[in-house]
Amino acid sequence: MRVTKKLLLGSVVATAALALAACAPQATTPSATESGEAGPAEVTVGIVTSETGPLAGYGTQYIDAFDVCLDIATDGTGEVNGTTIVVERKDDAGDPDKAVTAAKELIGAGVNILAGTASSGVALAMAEQAAQNQVLYISGPAAADAITGINEYTFRSGRQSAQDVATAGTFLDDIEGKTIAVFAQNTAFGQGNVAAVEAILGAQGATIAPVLVAEDVTEFTPFAQQVLAAEPDLVFVAWAGATSGAMWQAMSQQGVLDAVPVVTGLGDAATFGAYGEASEKISFLNHYFPGANENEINTQMIEGIEAAGGTPDLFSPDGCNAAIMIVHAIGEGKGDVDAMVASLEGFEFDGPKGTMTVRAGDHALIQEMYQVKLVADGGSFVPELVATSSADDVAPAEAE
Repeated sequence: MRVTKKLLLGSVVATAALALAACAPQATTPSATESGEAGPAEVTVGIVTSETGPLAGYGTQYIDAFDVCLDIATDGTGEVNGTTIVVERKDDAGDPDKAVTAAKELIGAGVNILAGTASSGVALAMAEQAAQNQVLYISGPAAADAITGINEYTFRSGRQSAQDVATAGTFLDDIEGKTIAVFAQNTAFGQGNVAAVEAILGAQGATIAPVLVAEDVTEFTPFAQQVLAAEPDLVFVAWAGATSGAMWQAMSQQGVLDAVPVVTGLGDAATFGAYGEASEKISFLNHYFPGANENEINTQMIEGIEAAGGTPDLFSPDGCNAAIMIVHAIGEGKGDVDAMVASLEGFEFDGPKGTMTVRAGDHALIQEMYQVKLVADGGSFVPELVATSSADDVAPAEAE
């Protein structure tokens, strides 16, 4: 699929509400407008993400927000210093091999900006391609910490597992000597969460007891029993995908939720009803939901997605951030990879979650996180903000 978008250079911040140019610490790298240098006639951005497969819903959230925020960040115009930006999408179906094939096809056709990816396994494979071929890669919702700092060409537009774990830590008092069970899928995402809990909460004196479940498992009773057998003081659940409902049912039926405090990330809206009777027993950390905060870019993104027939959701900010970052990179670097990379290092901008900062040293995206509860609303549940964790308080340790 090939979608041509008309973009305006220097309009990364077309309004004061976006405030991107005013915030960006890029004084040493003049924009194309300031330098007077024209960019190439055309730049193609390759979006490789899940449009089918188990994470297709996440891919839809990302793409819908990307399209809207590309228009927002550029006033919906057609050129960046005379450069037409072309967006070409490819479906990775959550399969690293398919993603690598798609990346090679795009790179072979001259594409030097890649973005997207909901699966951590796919993102790690894409990052390897970025380094081998020296192209800019901006990962999407994929949360594995290993993506951060993996190479100089890879950035991320979403949060990472360490930020989830740090937010979970805000629910706790003293954890010295406590046992924390990590219940997760045996994937790059799940393994990344185990590593993050060990690094962050283990460093505070907790004993970590991982319970990892194969991604294709559909019967979770034995694993819920393993959690209980560990006799934890707290359970941290890291889960994604269509099996969430069955997993939570097993956790509830086996008495885990009554026996020990459970903290998990609040997923997208499709999962709000999946917790059943567990809904009001779980403490939720959260990356984003549409009512988490109020700012101009968030309002514009929500309105734009809804106007296009979509629904703003958990990973909408990831697509929006990617669009803003790409417009900025092209505006500053004019399609040159090294210049685009340099322009993003230290880049600070207003996104749907407020102020976002691309950490220069390892390309982590520093951002606020949320404590949330689910409350009954008629026959369903809706998220309600409990507290906001500042970006600095949940920032991951800098990758070396």
